[in-house]
Amino acid sequence: MKVETNAGEMDNPTMSTGNLTNELFNQLATRYIDGNLTGNTTTGGFKISYFLNLSLNVLTIFMLLVTMVSLGCTMEVSKIKKHLLKPKGVGIALVAQFCIMPLTAFSLAKILQMDSIKAVTVLICGCCPGGTLSNIFSLALKGDMNLSIVMTTCSSIAALGMMPLLLFAFCQGFSGIENAVPYAGITTTLALTLIPCTTGIFINYYKPKYAPVVTKTGLIVLIVCTALASVLSGMAVKDVMWMIFMPDVLAVAALMPLTGFALGYAISSVFRLNAQCCRTISMETGCQNIQLCTAILKVAFPPEVIGPMFLFPLVYIMFQCSEALLLTLGYRCYQTHFKPPTQGADPYDCVNVKTEEMRPKAKGPACLW
Repeated sequence: MKVETNAGEMDNPTMSTGNLTNELFNQLATRYIDGNLTGNTTTGGFKISYFLNLSLNVLTIFMLLVTMVSLGCTMEVSKIKKHLLKPKGVGIALVAQFCIMPLTAFSLAKILQMDSIKAVTVLICGCCPGGTLSNIFSLALKGDMNLSIVMTTCSSIAALGMMPLLLFAFCQGFSGIENAVPYAGITTTLALTLIPCTTGIFINYYKPKYAPVVTKTGLIVLIVCTALASVLSGMAVKDVMWMIFMPDVLAVAALMPLTGFALGYAISSVFRLNAQCCRTISMETGCQNIQLCTAILKVAFPPEVIGPMFLFPLVYIMFQCSEALLLTLGYRCYQTHFKPPTQGADPYDCVNVKTEEMRPKAKGPACLW
């Protein structure tokens, strides 16, 4: 297959994924290889050296593995069991995670009339499970840390089936990309993340004294690797870096986490969870697993196709952290000046006690929740 260009014909590179449709690749090849990025604006074709691309792929996968091992080291089997025995909070959190964020990503991509590759990128980010940053912000907001960690665990496991399913469903809303997502590559990546996560759980279960060491070491390694990956990414996309900061990309990166935070809290309140659980689910909904998203975009898609959009998760995480920090600051100020802290709640019971006391008692067998 050949792609017509102003400069002549050029052979289309062989796609290892085999899932991109001819129509989509023609469109993307014209945009990234010919240089016609936005109508009258032209740049040189997006190219990346083999060594630089390989280095970024290896570094991205390594960062994901370190993240998942560290996540596993924060999990305790006993706490997971206790939350699963009272599954209301976890169930609502899972619904919020896999309904709100994918639907938000789809809606924003439609409203802003994003082109194919941007839409795929945004959908992949929206369909990712919750990330480890949610645990940090839940702690800062004095949320339910047990629920936060269990929710991150459950969403990572559920993503193995939910993420490909959601991507397939929402991609039907965009012409030309129905079969564009490399589902096999995404499923493989998700499955492989469970191995380091399970390793971390075993470390925490059998050698708990080493778990804090692994977590702290992992944090240091992630900081160093993130800095190195940023430098390499800058070298790779230096000529088209401006594409990451286009208005539609910035709008999605700003609105997605904010919508997740707001609707996550709202849906938890509707189901009468206590304020501590509402804050936790809010953070779990808005915070995505950026390392996983980056790994999928960088490894599953050829660099000629994804172009600089593999850096979208970095733009997303900047807004995600900024908005979460503002919410944390606002909550801390509110709690300090207006509301005394509450004490004595069951850490595994997300039900709002006051609401339950006001409810008329039903006759018959008690509800499992």
